[in-house]
Amino acid sequence: MEKLTNNKSILDWVQTRIDLLQPDKVVWIDGSKEQIQALKDEAVSTGEFIKLNEEKLPDCYFHRTNPNDVARVEDRTFICTPTKEEAGPLNNWMDPDEAYKMCDDIIRGSYKGKTMYVIPYSMCKVGSPFAKYGLEVTDSIYVVCNMNIITRIGQRVLDAIGPDSTDWIKGTHASCNSDPEKRYINQWPQDNTIYSVNSCYGGNVLQGKKCFALRIASNLARQEGWQAEHMLILGIEYPNGETKYLTAAFPSACGKTNLAMLVPPKHYVDKGYKVWCVGDDISWIRKGPDGRLYAVNPEYGFFGVAPGTNMQSNPNALLSCRSGSSIFTNVARNLDDNTFWWEGMPDAPENGEDWLGNPWNGKTSTEKGAYPNSRFTAPAKNCPCLSSEFENPNGVPVSAFVFGGRRAKLAPLVYQARNWQHGVFVGAAMGSETTAAAQGQKVGVVRHDPMAMRPFIGYDCGTYLQHWLDMGKKIDEDKQPKIFNVNWFRKDDEGHFMWPGFGDNLRVLLWIMDRCEGKVDAVETPIGYLPKPEDIDIDGLDVTVDDVKAMLTVDKALWREEADGIEEFFKSLGDTVPQELYDELATLRANVAE
Repeated sequence: MEKLTNNKSILDWVQTRIDLLQPDKVVWIDGSKEQIQALKDEAVSTGEFIKLNEEKLPDCYFHRTNPNDVARVEDRTFICTPTKEEAGPLNNWMDPDEAYKMCDDIIRGSYKGKTMYVIPYSMCKVGSPFAKYGLEVTDSIYVVCNMNIITRIGQRVLDAIGPDSTDWIKGTHASCNSDPEKRYINQWPQDNTIYSVNSCYGGNVLQGKKCFALRIASNLARQEGWQAEHMLILGIEYPNGETKYLTAAFPSACGKTNLAMLVPPKHYVDKGYKVWCVGDDISWIRKGPDGRLYAVNPEYGFFGVAPGTNMQSNPNALLSCRSGSSIFTNVARNLDDNTFWWEGMPDAPENGEDWLGNPWNGKTSTEKGAYPNSRFTAPAKNCPCLSSEFENPNGVPVSAFVFGGRRAKLAPLVYQARNWQHGVFVGAAMGSETTAAAQGQKVGVVRHDPMAMRPFIGYDCGTYLQHWLDMGKKIDEDKQPKIFNVNWFRKDDEGHFMWPGFGDNLRVLLWIMDRCEGKVDAVETPIGYLPKPEDIDIDGLDVTVDDVKAMLTVDKALWREEADGIEEFFKSLGDTVPQELYDELATLRANVAE
């Protein structure tokens, strides 16, 4: 076994993995192009990967997971803290010692006949003040190649950890036999340890992503005085060349990736506006030397939902994965030219293969070709609108935090919180309406999802909300980001969306930035500050000022109902919900009283 480090804590831990898993061979991932290419070639030879059309999709590969292993499994995801109260009511909890024993018993000897790959990886640019390092052992080349895309890996990470540090995250992945009854995604926050057992789906096993960058990192952030959030980072470049940044959190099915890679309307492009993507999913945020909050994207690539991604909905995402070195998981395949396809793309193949590998004619079949949660993994450097600040080790200054959900009648197009405390309440109370009965719920049921972090907070939710309040106290009021709520999904009485969405959302973001700069007035209402209808630019839209006025109405009766739902949700979180948030709820109730 060729070692890449002399760090005793790392070598001792790797030896415990060898003793437990009993691989035939151990390979340390150095991150070299030659090593990664050799692994891709090996995966093609075994059928784990299918090489796609080199001319149309250079260095791109297709992969299928087990049909029972196609998504994150919230019900099989556990936070293993000494007490159940530390994990909180939103997390599944398991006793730490029992969880180790159970998982170790499942995976013991499961690498026999296999190779163990040791992946050193960094979240954030190596050497950044934000950077955190981890090691993941895996028996899957798919995991190695995906981690190579979405994180920085290899020798440089071990060099950054150094010979003596014990400050790194320990991760064990074992594919086993994909038994869903023995599938566990476990995090031990007090040990900075992650296990992924009996899964090979990306969101469960690419441990740098949700497991580390949110669940483990959120707990580290609480201890160390920063934030790990489920937020995109977007920069708006003005015609004068100045760029302002915001972060934004949305529950699933609310257009988060589309917003992160927004294409400005033509008349804004003609004026010289540009929009830059710093990150599409996760933000690590901390106070900078100048007293402002700065955000970095800890990831190195995109792990995006494929269906619905096309040149109309999100051209930058599609171009990112078409530009090379991407991996496509559980999509359909066009056998005529050996390329990918999914629902939402034009020209379904007649001679195709569905995500399960069955012959599939996309023009006649009523069955879907791609699994609804099929994915593409693409290097961020492929993105046409990638910010020049993407690799800035110090991050970008945050002018605004934006929260948003899918609400047909309640929330206006946009409103601003009165102050930081009120903004934390707005984020904590955030909910989104279900869109499909197939999710096991009625359409239109509100699922509360504080800061869009419900599945990803690595500790008690009420304590997490207190940490948000505490972060505000670290920042001088004049340097605090302003906090806003948006709702692209307001509907009229006929059930039609009132706002065009997509690229036109820039019109709302520009009002938000104007508010941050104090360049535009607002109207004080029971829920916060709303735009004057004429201050939302509708030039070139089939939308009138009266339409905007309708999108900005505040129905007190609906908000009284909402207050009841918020109180019920807060009570479900237990007695750790900060009193300040109950105070804000009382203010809302008073403001919307009959």
